[in-house]
Amino acid sequence: MHGHPKIAIINPNTLAVLGLKNILQSIMPVIGIDTFGSFSELPCSRRDIYYHYFVTTDILLDHRAFFLENMRKTIVLVSSSDPQAQISGFHCLCTGIPEHEFVKSLLALEQKAHANGHNLPPVPKEAGGCMLSAREIEVMSLIVQGYINKEIADKLNIGLATVVTHRRNIMEKLRLRSVSALTIYAVMHGYVDIGKI
Repeated sequence: MHGHPKIAIINPNTLAVLGLKNILQSIMPVIGIDTFGSFSELPCSRRDIYYHYFVTTDILLDHRAFFLENMRKTIVLVSSSDPQAQISGFHCLCTGIPEHEFVKSLLALEQKAHANGHNLPPVPKEAGGCMLSAREIEVMSLIVQGYINKEIADKLNIGLATVVTHRRNIMEKLRLRSVSALTIYAVMHGYVDIGKI
């Protein structure tokens, strides 16, 4: 089991933990995620198996020595994007922002932290190549970049009903339920550059 990368989320807020775990699993499906309500629940003997620790500011401050030793692995969950709330030297991730922005921050962090994916196992490719047609990939790319159906129809010179059909087909084929999930899919599979979303 030691060979599989793992992430630890240490946060007493169960709802926040479940949400973060869900998003992380869609960004990095190959990674195991362990959740802990407090630092004391983290098993001392197995702390080195974690690639990342996602922690709240309180937990970081209460166990500063440990997280300073693991600074590169630690991502601090802060509720405000105010620079005063950021903790110097640590990667901080603001949780008090809309879902799309949060997913974008997480993807940017994942891409920056794992330049060229050298720390991460490869993302599994879809079975039998891409399930989407070239047109569906174009539509997906525009959805992820924030265009609305009418703008997509105009850009691609197709009818509005056609855009709606493509959109439905994309979500069904990929078994996704939200634009955030689609954004994660598109970025992780290289269809859209993180800078464009």
